[in-house]
Amino acid sequence: MNAYTTVLLYAGWILVLALFYATPRIPQALLGQKRIDSWERGKEPIDPMMLQRAKSAHLNCLENFPVFAAIVAIAGLMGQIDAINGIAAFVLYARIAQSVVHITGTSFIQVFLRANFFLAQVGLMLYMVYLLVC
Repeated sequence: MNAYTTVLLYAGWILVLALFYATPRIPQALLGQKRIDSWERGKEPIDPMMLQRAKSAHLNCLENFPVFAAIVAIAGLMGQIDAINGIAAFVLYARIAQSVVHITGTSFIQVFLRANFFLAQVGLMLYMVYLLVC
């Protein structure tokens, strides 16, 4: 998998997470079980914890995606995409793992794993920057 494909799959993962927490709301609103404007936006969260964690995982992805996409885009513009092709996929794998762990719970081990998956992504992206600069 090349770095460009990885960016596209990362973007796809962000969309999957958005659908994961937003899709259960649609039938509730359409069937009149909840008001269409009943979801947070300054209100106390009413979704089950798993959906709240999915939303947080989605927001985490949004926070980190621009940095990853910028590194890949700059590598392409520099004509050095091959330097990071082998590494970029591991950023995506660590991101997906972090998201899955985030959604599934908040035990000590899950939070510990989530932090390590995050640190792996940061370390890999810093390594990609190093490869491009040096």
